[in-house]
Amino acid sequence: MRKFLIAAATAATALSALPAAAQEIAPFTGARVEALVGYDNLQDGGDGESDGRDGVSYGALVGYDFQVGGLVIGAEGEATDSSVRVRSRENFVAGDSLRLDAGRDLYVGGRVGYAISPLAMIYAKGGYTNARIESRYSTTSGNVTTTVTDKSDLDGYRVGAGLEYNITPSAYVKGEYRYSHYGDLDGIDIDLDRHQLMAGVGIRF
Repeated sequence: MRKFLIAAATAATALSALPAAAQEIAPFTGARVEALVGYDNLQDGGDGESDGRDGVSYGALVGYDFQVGGLVIGAEGEATDSSVRVRSRENFVAGDSLRLDAGRDLYVGGRVGYAISPLAMIYAKGGYTNARIESRYSTTSGNVTTTVTDKSDLDGYRVGAGLEYNITPSAYVKGEYRYSHYGDLDGIDIDLDRHQLMAGVGIRF
């Protein structure tokens, strides 16, 4: 009986150590959630004269990663909002102006990383992004100014790269640069470019 109890206790101890051992072998494997905040810059790269406006982007991300050796492959989805506004002039006729207010941004994509140590990983990412933009277009003819406002959802793509660092077996921080490009605004080619420097704090399960 004593031998049986000792064997059972040893087996239970070994089983309880399996999750920790798995994390040590593949520390970047599992589901994760993050809080994000960072620098946001939106610019109109079209023919008009534009002022890029800086602001703050903030939101949350969920994802899942799978690690084999040093290679890490993952999928992720993200929702953010922004305080950015951008203004451009001389877009279509002399004296006109266009103001764009950045709204919510939805992203889904994947990433490929390499674990340079059990604590640190470098990665590249890419995927689809959809940004909501509120536009305000004004033009003046004589003494009459006409203003049209609208909200549009813009499809685009995003690429980026970053560094992730484990501060505990389940918690991590990261820094990331990403570039996004968006297409037409209601059939008007405004050629929007977005540059972001983001910081994240996450928990891996």
